Amino acid sequence: MLFTDRKHAGKLLANLLTKYKNDKNTIVIGLPRGGVVLAYEIAKELQLPIDIICARKIGAPYNPEFAIGAITETGESFLDLGTIERLGIPKKYLDVEIKKESEEAARRNVLYKKNFPPHDLEGKTVILVDDGIATGATMKATIKAVKNKKAKTVIVAIPVAAPDTLREIKKEVNEVICLAAPIFFQAVGQFYEDFPQTSDQEVIDLLNEDLK
Repeated sequence: MLFTDRKHAGKLLANLLTKYKNDKNTIVIGLPRGGVVLAYEIAKELQLPIDIICARKIGAPYNPEFAIGAITETGESFLDLGTIERLGIPKKYLDVEIKKESEEAARRNVLYKKNFPPHDLEGKTVILVDDGIATGATMKATIKAVKNKKAKTVIVAIPVAAPDTLREIKKEVNEVICLAAPIFFQAVGQFYEDFPQTSDQEVIDLLNEDLK
């Protein structure tokens, strides 16, 4: 499956989530930055509130794009201990990267939500949205965060995911909505015709649009 862009993917996911339309106990949470574009389309279509949780990838030495873990702005973390051991990554490196990415997640959270009131997730159904899942590190850290906030039901909605990662995510949540999990998965961007980097300003604008 090939998506035109993030908005297109968000609308397709919204079509599969109509049972939550106007549900006062449901909230959509996007993973910045790209996931917020899809989350906005879903929230708009279903008339639901939107929020974000900032999770930052912890990259491997010499290959920062390869995630060995992730951490949220509130400190929930996921570490791929098997990969860390296999690559022989020292604790000192992890400590430095965790601190750096935790601070960056907190900085972005303040930047994005300057005028945006937080939502109480206790007892709520939470729909977590991203533009795709490769290693799943940021999603796994985010799942921990919403569980710590006492969400009642956690749903992950993504357009595309690596099959092995998808199986892992399904074990962690109540429901997963995924449009495609191709065995030839290499990167999220390969499944979009148009996949530009989402800017900080675009995230801010989408959140502020929801307040109008």
